[in-house]
Amino acid sequence: MTAASVWTDLRNVEFSQRWVNAGGVRTRVLEAGERHKPTVIFIHGTGGHAEAYTRNLGPHAEHFHTYSIDMIGHGFTDKPDQGYDFTDYAEHLRAFMDAEGIERASISGESMGAGIAAWFTLLYPDRVDKIVLNTGAALRLEDDVIKRMATLTMNAVQNASEDSVRKRLEWLVHDPSDVTEDLVATRLAIYENPEYVARMTNILKRHTDPDGQDRNCLVESDWAKIQAPVLVLWTDHDPTAPPEVGKQIAEWIPNSQFALMTEAGHWPQFEDPETFNRIHIDFLLGK
Repeated sequence: MTAASVWTDLRNVEFSQRWVNAGGVRTRVLEAGERHKPTVIFIHGTGGHAEAYTRNLGPHAEHFHTYSIDMIGHGFTDKPDQGYDFTDYAEHLRAFMDAEGIERASISGESMGAGIAAWFTLLYPDRVDKIVLNTGAALRLEDDVIKRMATLTMNAVQNASEDSVRKRLEWLVHDPSDVTEDLVATRLAIYENPEYVARMTNILKRHTDPDGQDRNCLVESDWAKIQAPVLVLWTDHDPTAPPEVGKQIAEWIPNSQFALMTEAGHWPQFEDPETFNRIHIDFLLGK
């Protein structure tokens, strides 16, 4: 049996890794698909990186010009000492699209990435085709969820080891065996960067500051303003919120649909890529 690896995920995919100057931020990107096709941009969650989508890049590249990017402060992208609210990420995404000459794109985000997609759609509606909110949105989380996520994240970053990083990754998935050695090694390399350690407190302020959730969370009237077609995709084992939360958000958005994946946690695109890719591509193609 072939061991799971980024390279087995991408073995038949023609892709490139490069860095883009997005408004002065050196931004790492994985890219696949022909440039004349409609653009899709994948955005990872808090503490994540572009490898969250290695199992989706190839199938989507058959239909779309596809990007998976390390957002500002994350992965192998620059990590300036600044605020990291959803509006800051939205500005980084806009700068990335400007640098690449992308007028419009579909934005698909997981967890934090879903919040970025929602905020970007509200701030720049003319730059968006469709959005996907994958196991997340700019929503208010329960205190115990925030505490668990922040504790695991800070421990993994401040005391970076294979064990601490593995525990952080296992929180993302329903079946711990989905966490590969390759994935642990990649995230450990990111977390060992002293600059990353210095920025994680800023990154988590969106959740942990007394007014952080008030600044960043959208309410029903905000969701009702979104005009782009939206797919709200949830799972039955998401550690941040039950499916009912995703269904409620979908009901608030005028042009939306809801999909539920089973036997998956917070990373359905990685845990069950075959199902995710089918649902996701069908939505983007309007099937």
